[in-house]
Amino acid sequence: MKLALKVDVDTYRGTREGVPRLAALLKKHLAGASFLFSIGPDHTGRAIRRVFRKGFVGKVARTSVLEHYGLRTLLYGTLLPGPDIGRACADILRETRDAGFDTGIHCWDHVLWQDYVAGATAQWTERQLELACERFEQVFGSPAHGFGAAGWQTSVHAARFQERAGFAWASDTRGRAPFRPLWNGEAAGCMQLPTTLPTFDELIGLDGITADSVAQRVLALTRDAPALGHVFTLHAELEGGRFAQAFEQLLLGWRTQGYELVSLRDYALGLDPALLEACEVIYGGVAGRSGTLALQG
Repeated sequence: MKLALKVDVDTYRGTREGVPRLAALLKKHLAGASFLFSIGPDHTGRAIRRVFRKGFVGKVARTSVLEHYGLRTLLYGTLLPGPDIGRACADILRETRDAGFDTGIHCWDHVLWQDYVAGATAQWTERQLELACERFEQVFGSPAHGFGAAGWQTSVHAARFQERAGFAWASDTRGRAPFRPLWNGEAAGCMQLPTTLPTFDELIGLDGITADSVAQRVLALTRDAPALGHVFTLHAELEGGRFAQAFEQLLLGWRTQGYELVSLRDYALGLDPALLEACEVIYGGVAGRSGTLALQG
């Protein structure tokens, strides 16, 4: 039974502090993972625009955003200039790869992508992806082979770019199993490896779940493994910070349940895209998260 770990790295602080902590923790438990990097400017402060989005204020209150991200991060792009993550943290990105972990692209500008890509033009979308791909190759010396969209926000334009760029897989969606993506009946994009489990920040604060009990809640969902396993998304800022102990409980629990903990790259290598179900990519809600996300239809 395989369970793929996808690490979304959203911020400068998450890259500098959370990534090394997570890498050490994963090494300790012999777990593979894919680290997907936001590789351009950190403009986290501009996410204040989401205050009018249904459910956003509630999520902020539940998950202690200030505590996890820090005041400086919440001012980047507004009162403070946003640091260029790919330039300032290039050594950490390469050290993560050299430690044996899979690396891929999360986005260029996290807030910009998450807030606008779903309705953006092909030209805008392709420019964001070109910037990210160029910077990734500058940092690592080779092209990226995998992509996981910020905030599970994507579009047919992004899918077509991924296909042209030769990505082996993408993890842009939420769903139940790997699939071949369709957009209004048109096959576009590479194999999708959707996140199949809720994230910590979607669970904590709901139904009495706390940081002390969240691992047991996730383990209850993985007790019976589906045929093609699971994909779990964690965040460098959360599981690489104050939720590290809860995440370690999860790693131990998954080992007890018999899972092999792998990267998205290794997970994809065990799949034959031709045998996967073809599914529409649609937009809808996910419990515990504000706004709409790209879903496996």
